[in-house]
Amino acid sequence: MCEDLIRQERVEVNGELAGLGTRADPETDRITVDGAPVGTAEDLVYLLLNKPKGVISTARDTHGRPTVVGLVGAFERLFPVGRLDAESEGLMILTNDGELANFLTHPAHHVEKEYLVALETPVTRRQLAALRNGVEDGGEMLTARRIGQLDEFTLRVVLIQGRNRQIRRMMAGVGLSVRRLVRVRIGPVTDGDLRPGDYRPLGPAELVALRKAGGYSLKHGVSGA
Repeated sequence: MCEDLIRQERVEVNGELAGLGTRADPETDRITVDGAPVGTAEDLVYLLLNKPKGVISTARDTHGRPTVVGLVGAFERLFPVGRLDAESEGLMILTNDGELANFLTHPAHHVEKEYLVALETPVTRRQLAALRNGVEDGGEMLTARRIGQLDEFTLRVVLIQGRNRQIRRMMAGVGLSVRRLVRVRIGPVTDGDLRPGDYRPLGPAELVALRKAGGYSLKHGVSGA
């Protein structure tokens, strides 16, 4: 992510275009991406977690089940941005920045979430067409922004709605059963090297890109972990 922005000549350090290998200290240097300042704030934390199967997407659980916040227990007062059901896996953002969390989860901002869906049975052309047209379930019309087919057992689904268990409900609505569901992208943020259960801070460039993905105001700058 950072390297791509630098190659596109969108990053400046103290008013000079940054190059690959340029060193900068966000505490002392003025770093901008597309002219927007990138700073740090000690009280704000932004983490990218690869949620494993069987972990609950909450800060605490009354039944004693493992939670995403428990996986990053060294950090206090964090909460997950959006949810993945217990059986689903993949990328989640944990933060204590309520404003950014509300922005990322609001469908009006069109921040995409991308998933790989492994199916128990092959998907037919009729089922794929029905999914692309939208599936009604429980009085809700569930739609995806895009649905691509990787092979007869695997779909790539991009959402902006984020309804409860939306993908599983859509698949069930056309007679398909999900074997595995993995979120692989949140807006422009992805990380194929992050292992299940591991987490890392989001970088300043990733935070800028997340905000710009849905037109988030940059008037207060960007705070990094």
